[in-house]
Amino acid sequence: MRSEPVVRIQSLVKRYGTKTAVDGLDLEASAGITAVLGPNGAGKTTTVETCEGYRRPDAGNIRVLGLDPVAQAGELRPRIGVMLQSGGVYSGARADEMLRHKAKLHAHPLDVDTLIERLGLGSCGRTTYRRLSGGQQQRLALAMAVVGRPELVFLDEPTAGLDPQARRATWDLVRDLRADGVSVILTTHHMDEAEQLSDDVAIVDAGRVIAQGSPEQLCRGGAENTLRFSGRPGLDVASLLKALPPDSAAAELTPGAYRVSGEVDPQLLATVTSWCAQHGVMPDKISVERHTLEDVFLEMTGKELRG
Repeated sequence: MRSEPVVRIQSLVKRYGTKTAVDGLDLEASAGITAVLGPNGAGKTTTVETCEGYRRPDAGNIRVLGLDPVAQAGELRPRIGVMLQSGGVYSGARADEMLRHKAKLHAHPLDVDTLIERLGLGSCGRTTYRRLSGGQQQRLALAMAVVGRPELVFLDEPTAGLDPQARRATWDLVRDLRADGVSVILTTHHMDEAEQLSDDVAIVDAGRVIAQGSPEQLCRGGAENTLRFSGRPGLDVASLLKALPPDSAAAELTPGAYRVSGEVDPQLLATVTSWCAQHGVMPDKISVERHTLEDVFLEMTGKELRG
């Protein structure tokens, strides 16, 4: 693992005419998987494309693997993999032809046949890119981004348009990249994908990073987790509250419906069930509701992720 960030962005500004797409954005991404989330128009794609060297910043400083992605592009390009939404493939080229050509550009590529099998591309290897389905084009773009064993790979919506089986295979491949020491910058519209894969999440809105941390940290920073149970009406809520850890809360919302909030962990669950047993209460139902990454995103941006 690298001790320094794989990506460091300081005060990035990028404008298109009179429109400011990125407005003084600061971001550091360490080794591992960093998910960049944001509503449409938030500036995340422009930020990532600037890191890849495809766009020149109007102001600010960017270092990717310690290098300037524009001034030192020649040194950086062999060390990174890039998956573009548009695919970045010649429309008339065959799938396996493009992938094998890409592999030959690198000193120690992944085994192409294994990669083709893993991503379910075996049946379309001789098909030209323009005749591939959207999901097949997506999987080929992913394969081309990782075949060269990059130190850092940028994945832009890697599972868009994929069926559940292909999506899971992609997740497994991304996890294996991390296990092999490859760092990943991931943009996605799937909250469950960010929660499942990422070590760190950066939420971008209006051209700035408005929150960053692990999924667990971001979810803890929002509303408290909640435990709900049902029992006979009129239970002694004050007695239950005394048994709970400090900073917990308990209430009977409607007759027989109870809510306990605070740091909901195994110990708190055990305390509630023990209290119920001591007071002769047989809960009809116990459920734990956790604050999700989607909850945090909506609270911070006020927008749906696809909005």
